[in-house]
Amino acid sequence: MQKTKRLIAIEKIIAEESITSQESLLKKLKGKGITCTQATLSRNLRQLGVSRLPDGSGGYKYALVDGQSKETGPGIRLNVVPVIREIVDAKGLVLIKTIPGNASATAYYIDNAARWEIAGTIAGDDTILVIPRDRITLNQVHTCLEMIFPGIHRQAGSQGKVIPKTKKQINSKSNK
Repeated sequence: MQKTKRLIAIEKIIAEESITSQESLLKKLKGKGITCTQATLSRNLRQLGVSRLPDGSGGYKYALVDGQSKETGPGIRLNVVPVIREIVDAKGLVLIKTIPGNASATAYYIDNAARWEIAGTIAGDDTILVIPRDRITLNQVHTCLEMIFPGIHRQAGSQGKVIPKTKKQINSKSNK
């Protein structure tokens, strides 16, 4: 997932360094082996909710809006990826199956990641319903989930339970 890798890199660079222009951010990304156009970077910054804030010396720098940074301080961060068993797309929603008793904690992390694309979650004992905002695609939701829980799709895939997200994936599976 090149886009997910790029979004995570952008968040990390902006959180750790003082970035004053898209040009300097493109150079930092290139230094990490990630290439993209300025237009793509601009869309990614908008998707991440990045803002330009005064830097205190008369200029501006890019900053993540509160709740957007993965650096949440000294709090404990549990690895919930191993409890994911299945991810299913259903009529514009995403259903996540977990080991019994783990859906609530997993939904808590999704909700508190403060991703704009995800309106909220509903959790039962072993099932989470992820509800995207209007005009957000399922691919965008999956990208957000991958950013919140790096490796979530690989984990669900190791269980053999990731349901294809696109017609291209469906067609490639049926042609085999």
